Amino acid sequence: MVMVWSERSAIPGSLDQPAKNQVGIDVKRILLVEDDPMIGRSLTRALHEQGTLVDWALDAREAIEAWRTQRHEVVLLDLGLPDLSGVEVLRNAREENMATPVVVITARADVESRVAILDLGADDYIVKPFELRELFARVRAVLRRHQTASRSTVETGEIRIDLAMHTVSYRGKTLRLPTREFALLHVLVREVGKIVSREVIEKEIYLSPDEIGSNAVDVLIHNLRRKFDKDIIRNVRGAGWLVMRDPR
Repeated sequence: MVMVWSERSAIPGSLDQPAKNQVGIDVKRILLVEDDPMIGRSLTRALHEQGTLVDWALDAREAIEAWRTQRHEVVLLDLGLPDLSGVEVLRNAREENMATPVVVITARADVESRVAILDLGADDYIVKPFELRELFARVRAVLRRHQTASRSTVETGEIRIDLAMHTVSYRGKTLRLPTREFALLHVLVREVGKIVSREVIEKEIYLSPDEIGSNAVDVLIHNLRRKFDKDIIRNVRGAGWLVMRDPR
């Protein structure tokens, strides 16, 4: 059963609180998916200090139920759940086109795990242990991106990008893309008709240089061409890639 916490006095715990002059978050309702009682109580208490209503799910089944039935502004998702991996929760949610922003809470600090999480559809991640100010900053950043995205779609030539639903339509096919592929195509569409270099793409779509493999961009472009058509992105040897304004 998902626990809905709205009274600060009911929440024990000892997570350090942010200083009074520190920037917090302005979120009405959050889904917290965390099976560790100490972390869950502490995060819930800290979120209530921000005036946020928290639905706290202790396992994957509760998380999926709450995600489907309640409207949340953000999901904080721990990966180490007792019944099903948080990765599977995220995959299921994205396959059902549930577009709520997700910040993954993980103990996995290796690059491969972080890249896999983002490619599955997470909007950001934070590695344990962490400070509240960093968590709040990541939530603010994710919300800014989604608030901007929800206001528009982008169309050029045969490509239509729905920034709210994270979908791309091209020549009659509409797909919901992993975060990296979506971000890469969005960069190229923003610069339609212009050649975009590897360095610019990497800077736009990766959070840290540590996440960038030697051929990471090539793999993403290969995936996009395989899913849609080779003409969706044109290669300019030695310079970069572009989306044509008029593909004919």
